[in-house]
Formats: sequence, C-alpha cells, structure tokens
Amino acid sequence: MSEQKSVNPGITAPKSLAWTMIIFGLIGWIGAFALTLERFHVANNPDAVLGCDLNVFISCKSVMLTKTASLFGFPNSLIGIAAFMAPILVGFAILAGAKFAAWFWRLFLLGNTLGFIFVLFLFSQSLLVINVLCPYCMVAWAGMIPIFWHLFLFSAKEDVVPMPIRTTSFWDWAATKPWTFTFVFELLIVLAIVIRFWANWGPMFRKLGWF
Repeated sequence: MSEQKSVNPGITAPKSLAWTMIIFGLIGWIGAFALTLERFHVANNPDAVLGCDLNVFISCKSVMLTKTASLFGFPNSLIGIAAFMAPILVGFAILAGAKFAAWFWRLFLLGNTLGFIFVLFLFSQSLLVINVLCPYCMVAWAGMIPIFWHLFLFSAKEDVVPMPIRTTSFWDWAATKPWTFTFVFELLIVLAIVIRFWANWGPMFRKLGWF
C-alpha cells in the first residue's frame, strides 16, 4: 500500500476577521475612491472648491496638491483603491470556507503592515508637515487601522508570526480583544489631532454657531 502524503489543510480564520476585512476594506476603498474623484475634479478645474474643503485646516484640496499626496508620481489614493480590494476579497473567501496556508497569511500580513505603516506616515505628514486634515484620507485611515489590528492579533495567536512561547497566553488573550487595541490606537490618533489643532477648534465651532 503506497504512503499518502499529508496535505496541509491551511489555517482557518474566524468569520469575525472576515467581516472586519470586508466592512472596513469597503470603508477604506470608498475613502480612496472619493479622494480620487476629487483629484480628477481638481485636475479638470484647479480653482474648484471641493465638498471636503471645510476650512483652512480641514481640506482635501490643500493636502492633495502637496508632494506627499503623490509620493510615487501618481495620487496615493490610487494605491488605496487597489490595496483595499485585497482584504475584501480575502474576507469573502473566508466566508466561502477558504483556508490559507501559513505562507499566504505571512505575505498578507506583510502587505497590510506596509499599508498600516504608510497610513502612519501620511498621518504624521498631515499633522506635523502639511498642517491640514483631509477628510477622505481619514476615512481611508479608519478603514486600515481595524484591519491591521485584527489581522495582526489573529496572526500572532495562530503563530503565523512566531512569538516567544512565554507570551502565548498573552496573544491568546489579545486575539479576543482586537477592538480594544483598535479603539485605544484610534483614541490616541484623535487626541493627537485635537491637541495639534487645539487653537482651531474654537473658531470653527463658533463659525458653525455651536457656541
């Protein structure tokens, strides 16, 4: 009787991860798509006032006309349109019953980690260099952050990312709290924005008649 080769069944991902990637992938894709449309609008009419241009420090146009908005010679939003399709497709594949090998999860995590780092870079540029917030950019950021934390904590728990054995219990616990990590991280970003533009909030709210 011939020996049968064992087949790696792959790693099963929870449906909660799938839905997170689908929902927030769509949110990020919508943000990137809206920003791309506005970029085309400005290309056709440089004097156009965009719907996301709220004031001097909350403005898509002010950001998209900087070099940072086209780091690779084309609008960064085009990267988002392409990149956010990956978690959406993988999420639907998981719901359909797909299992992926460890090497796939490692490559997928690497891609999402690079996307997360890219978001942090753009955030730092917006906050400290450009000094303007882009609403549609922030929608894309809001899509990327939950995807990264859910995927990273899942990967750590499943040993896709090798972790020291003594930390196993921590990663098992952390994998059950992805929203905690997400909310804490986003809270830090919100606090950074509030503090950085502290002098601008009062005049903006008074102009809106809020107080």
